[in-house]
Amino acid sequence: MAGFKEFNIRWSMVVDIDKCTGCGACMTACNKENNIAPQEEAKARLESKGFPTRFKKIEWLTIYELSNGKQGGDHDTAFLPRPCMQCGMPSCVSVCPAIATDKNEEGGIVSQIYPRCFGCRYCMASCPYHARVFNWDQPIFPEGMEKQLTPNVSVRSRGVVEKCNFCHHRLMYAKDAARVAGEDPEKLADGAYMPACAEACPTGAISFGDVKNPEHEVHELAKSPYAFRLLERLGTDPQVYYISKREWVRKQGDNYLESEGAAAHGGNGGGQHG
Repeated sequence: MAGFKEFNIRWSMVVDIDKCTGCGACMTACNKENNIAPQEEAKARLESKGFPTRFKKIEWLTIYELSNGKQGGDHDTAFLPRPCMQCGMPSCVSVCPAIATDKNEEGGIVSQIYPRCFGCRYCMASCPYHARVFNWDQPIFPEGMEKQLTPNVSVRSRGVVEKCNFCHHRLMYAKDAARVAGEDPEKLADGAYMPACAEACPTGAISFGDVKNPEHEVHELAKSPYAFRLLERLGTDPQVYYISKREWVRKQGDNYLESEGAAAHGGNGGGQHG
């Protein structure tokens, strides 16, 4: 995999799985903020056109339910919200033949440039997190809903791949606000830039900020001995961290297999900031 830039700012998300109730508020906020059309009738439309329906749902953030696999009183569950990991070494960028996805802006957010995308889906095949989705169908909004769309977020057409971008337009808003206030837009205060999912979480499970900035909360959260990153052994260097005091949750996050033994499981994925 080709090398990628190091950035002075590293926008990162820390999700405390032990606080997540799986309520779905983050997903709803994401859909509303990023102009993702309701899809109640999408399956019927796709079936009528002969398209596969297994990819019917457009979501930039998906909540997975995890189980420890035990029965009775020993049974335990957890909920894992999964946006794009904004990888430090994103395989999706390396394979894109149209440079429709890139990692080149200060902050390390992996971009998606929709006018360049022609739907080859190489990026989807290369992403180990299944964080990208393909628009099989033209988005249809209920009558009147088009007036409530977020103005600075483009509505994607059929035939392109889309994904979470940490609500990049909100980063632009925050930088503009800093300029108006006479502040340095490259030194945003903690909380000045916040994706919709983090803002909407009712339990405070999602924290967001510059993980390299000691003044931002996520800087310390990512150092927690209970912090880990999904499939970290693949070397993708995700900018999304998770925290759980439950060992079985951390093991599932790294796709740990019982046959591996303790040495193969590296343990804490936190404590480093890329």
